[in-house]
Amino acid sequence: MRILSIAARWLFILCLPILLLTASIGGAANSLWLYEYGFQKYDVSQTTGLAEAELETAASGLIGYFNSDDEDITLTVVKDGEPFELFNEQEVAHLRDVKDLIRLDYRFLLGTLIYILGYAGFSLIWAKDWRWLARGVAVGSGITLALMVVLGVGILLDFDQLFWQFHIISFANELWQLNPATDYLIMLFPQGFWYDAASFCTLSVALGAMVLGGVAGGYLLSTRRRLDK
Repeated sequence: MRILSIAARWLFILCLPILLLTASIGGAANSLWLYEYGFQKYDVSQTTGLAEAELETAASGLIGYFNSDDEDITLTVVKDGEPFELFNEQEVAHLRDVKDLIRLDYRFLLGTLIYILGYAGFSLIWAKDWRWLARGVAVGSGITLALMVVLGVGILLDFDQLFWQFHIISFANELWQLNPATDYLIMLFPQGFWYDAASFCTLSVALGAMVLGGVAGGYLLSTRRRLDK
């Protein structure tokens, strides 16, 4: 029984960084603000020849596609007064793969959230062991921060290599190798955008871990002082 308890606790601890990371990735994928920030920073309107309103249409269309049951995306925008399909066949196929990754992210997010809430509920309602739960949160937050420091250093030192390795590991094909001169998907989201998005996710996960760790650590410190009196 003790072994099961220890295993359940460590699973809870290890679920915390996964929960925070998947929540951050999911939030970024659905953030219209992040898309528009990248469009403005990298002057995507000039690169693509699309008006800002059309770029917003493209961003909203992508977010809607990622959360729909549609297998393929069909996205029509207006350029030079004429409507046209924004993405070609290769881009559509690649976005299908991207959508699969986002759906996988959602599943990990939901799975870890269910386990964490279940474990927390058991600890607080049945076991009535708040300090045990707080210790798990503190340890999980510490592990998360350590991982984000490593990831942050990797992003700063060699983001290009990390970005390439991510694609090699995540995709079983080379559809992601697009032409920045002709393919709108890469014109909409140049590599600088992905650097910013990765930095945003890393910082948001680290911030979440600091908040959770701070709350858990504060609780442990306050209860320890009461016990010492």
